[in-house]
Amino acid sequence: MTNHLETEIGCNLLNTLNDRRMPSEFTDGYHVHIMVRKGSMTFSDGKNDFVSCVDDLVIWQMTNTIQNVSYSQDFEADFLLASPEFLAAFNPEMVWASKGFVFIRLNPSFHLDEKSKRLMDNDFDLFKTRLAQPDSPFRREIVGRVMQIFLYDLWTVYRHGLSQMKAADNTAQVFLRFLGLVSEHVVREREVAFYADKLCITAKYLSQISNQITGLPASQWIQFYATFELVSLLDDTSKSLTDIADAMGFSTMSFFSRYVKKVLGKTPTEYRQK
Repeated sequence: MTNHLETEIGCNLLNTLNDRRMPSEFTDGYHVHIMVRKGSMTFSDGKNDFVSCVDDLVIWQMTNTIQNVSYSQDFEADFLLASPEFLAAFNPEMVWASKGFVFIRLNPSFHLDEKSKRLMDNDFDLFKTRLAQPDSPFRREIVGRVMQIFLYDLWTVYRHGLSQMKAADNTAQVFLRFLGLVSEHVVREREVAFYADKLCITAKYLSQISNQITGLPASQWIQFYATFELVSLLDDTSKSLTDIADAMGFSTMSFFSRYVKKVLGKTPTEYRQK
């Protein structure tokens, strides 16, 4: 691996010894996925203190508050950097992505058993191989597919923790029910009040829960899901723009076009031309 930061595609895999860089250098612009190889590290998320050792997987999401980071003298780690834009472009599935986000928010350091470690090691090796092929005209797309494999494997590793979280944390359980409802209804319903009513709570309380669990308002999660569905519909060229506007409950094409421009930065026609 080269020792410079990959900025072209928004993803890179570094090693603390070979590249002489540390994971905490990149928390402002990247989601950081750390495989601890030697030694230990300590950090705080503003609420809890964590000690991560060999065979721990640490994930610092950009919405986390990561502070008071320190490393042992013999610390070594491989760490995967992914920009928000890169993850958004290659996120393969919204429901599991949201559940994983919540779990990682509550459990940024996770010890891997032998089977899970092999799975993560294989994915890191695949990243290393594909990132080392700079001449491919499809490099970003190839690395993006590796990211999708990695995410599926990551959610597989976390699946038992997710089920325990549902049973143990009532607040998290309410939030996950909210996400389930959003997944079901977001094509036509994009207001916080609709989901609060379904949960028999106030919109204010739902927003408080969302901020407490994820650091993001409920409206932002609705927009995440709506954008994911919107892109899927726009990518299906068998559907006309009028069909999509009708499916999403927009009364006029003008309203639909303004909404797409707001969330994607392009009009529907511009998006499809790109």
